[in-house]
Amino acid sequence: MAIPHLTDDQIRTMTREQKDRWWLENVYRGDMPQLTVRSGVTGFLLGGILAAVAIYIGGKTGISIGVGLTSVVVAFAAFRILHGIGLCRDFTILENNCTQSIATSAGYMIGPLISSMAAYMLVAQKTPPHLHIFTWMVCVSILGVLVAFPLKRRFINEEQLPFPEGRACGVVLDSLYTGSASSGMFKARLLAVSALLGGGLQFLISDSWMKLAQIKILHLHKLFPSLYAENGQPGDAPFVLFEHLDDYYYWLMAKLHVATEKFVPTLGGVDVRDYGLRLTLDASMFGVGGLMGMKVATSVLVGGFINYIILVPLMIKAGDIAPRLAADGSLIPLTRAEMVNQWALWWAISMMITGSLVSLLSKPDLFTGPVKKLFARKQNNNGAPRADVLKHIELPLWISFIGVPVMSFVVITLTHQFFGVPWRLALAALPLIFILTIIGTNSMALTSWIPTGAMSKITQFTIGAIDRANPATNLMTGGMTAEIASNAANLLSDIKPGYMLGAKPRQQAIGHVIGIFAGGLASMVVFYMVIVDPTVAGVAFRGEFAMPGAVQWKGVSDLIAHGLKSLPSSAVLSMVVAAVAAIIFEMTRIRTRGKFPLSAVSIGLGVVLPPDASLCMWVGATFFWWQSRKYKTAGTKGHEKWVEGCESICAGLISGAALMGIGSAILGVLPWMK
Repeated sequence: MAIPHLTDDQIRTMTREQKDRWWLENVYRGDMPQLTVRSGVTGFLLGGILAAVAIYIGGKTGISIGVGLTSVVVAFAAFRILHGIGLCRDFTILENNCTQSIATSAGYMIGPLISSMAAYMLVAQKTPPHLHIFTWMVCVSILGVLVAFPLKRRFINEEQLPFPEGRACGVVLDSLYTGSASSGMFKARLLAVSALLGGGLQFLISDSWMKLAQIKILHLHKLFPSLYAENGQPGDAPFVLFEHLDDYYYWLMAKLHVATEKFVPTLGGVDVRDYGLRLTLDASMFGVGGLMGMKVATSVLVGGFINYIILVPLMIKAGDIAPRLAADGSLIPLTRAEMVNQWALWWAISMMITGSLVSLLSKPDLFTGPVKKLFARKQNNNGAPRADVLKHIELPLWISFIGVPVMSFVVITLTHQFFGVPWRLALAALPLIFILTIIGTNSMALTSWIPTGAMSKITQFTIGAIDRANPATNLMTGGMTAEIASNAANLLSDIKPGYMLGAKPRQQAIGHVIGIFAGGLASMVVFYMVIVDPTVAGVAFRGEFAMPGAVQWKGVSDLIAHGLKSLPSSAVLSMVVAAVAAIIFEMTRIRTRGKFPLSAVSIGLGVVLPPDASLCMWVGATFFWWQSRKYKTAGTKGHEKWVEGCESICAGLISGAALMGIGSAILGVLPWMK
């Protein structure tokens, strides 16, 4: 059934009061259950699970994956099955929308833990108390909610801006509940099967899971003692697939007693494995590639190729990248992380920041449009005062008018007390919150893209210009403003499908807050149990988590603190070249209306990511691109599975592999497994 909506002419000519009355009469479903106990509990649980998956993927790639459509399909299938066997009544469309609101809100909560907060921990080399981080994250997100709701009346009710991602979610919900249910169940089956495949593969390559199965449960080491005593593979369990496919080659050469120098390739005199040049079997990265598409995946691969195949070997030979002395006088061997931190990070940051800013500045309407709208007429065309038709169901404006200053004070106080940011600098960042929120919201409304990276750098450089001595100040104020702005923009995108389907705005606001707590709890647990490495003094992250977002934030902070003089001349030159290249790439992309195949931001990301992950993502993107070319005709089985079902398949691969990976990491730290 087509979703009722205003025509372009009606949007242009009708007053907001008229639009609100039309929505109340034609769209609003006041009698339909929405925020019920079961939708709240389902959203809380789904949100926690999906937030755990999101932070696992974010820690590996720096990319925040969307969880809204995944939660819609899972909730639809679960309650359709339970209804079919007579255990409960089916979900209403608004209950499902409420569930996805909570789950989506939970997914937003990973932001600081893979960017500003993680960078702060690296710079300060200390882990703040868990409760401090959780409290700060929750308060920052609630402030984003309070800032967003006054904007909701302007951007959604009056301007009827598209919010493409939110609109897509509303269309999917409508098709599931008013169209063919078989289509929704088919996508749910795709998601379930791919999750089993992704999880099964991760199970077979995880030492912890295989140790649990073979040693702790089946006791195979007692039945085959000779095999388990000398198996030639890592860990205690011999029946484990290698995660890196090239390990089979190295294992075979070692078994054949071939001299190491004869079968291990090098670049610049360094083992290629130290660069991260591996062939990796990772279902989650394959799925991420399918979601990101060919343009982004190819750009990431190009960035990795230029950096690790060409530039880094040259810099190693030139001596600008070299083993460093540890505190005890020993040499720190060159690793991929050392290569990035010593040299490659700087041209990557230059390319990402320049590309983000050019993209942002190329859209002046993102700055001027919302300002004009905020100061537009406050009366109807006839001069009469504007009536608040939806006063009885909207979140009352007085809550935001009181809550914003109160929560702003709370957030500033927490930022000062917990992270040592001076009062004056925390207060100086306050006006930027509202400026960046307007920019981020307008961008999200038009493009489904929030320039979080560029926005955060505005705060980092602004505060850094005032205080260069303390990196924590620009990190935490940048994190504060960026997270509030992005949370507000994401909330409005989340509200869009509810507006399309006639949901109660107040209940969506409550649901969003429920999701904040669900995502905060889940992401904190995974962050400390899975990502943070407890075996290293100070603060460090486990080797499989590149934490590219945190690395970028820390790099900008270091640059502000130490300036360009602390870098090798080759690194400074690479920054200049990268900035010029980013400008050319982005301007070409704008002139060709998006047809240019490379993205400057994605190329920079490829420098920070491990090359094996970049390759795996590119393979995933290529596979689904090829399937889309092969099955072009809508309505065919192949098109339904590989094109329309691409998101479900990728979400399943990511979720299955990530949850199994999280479980493996948790098992690895349990005393019972020692």
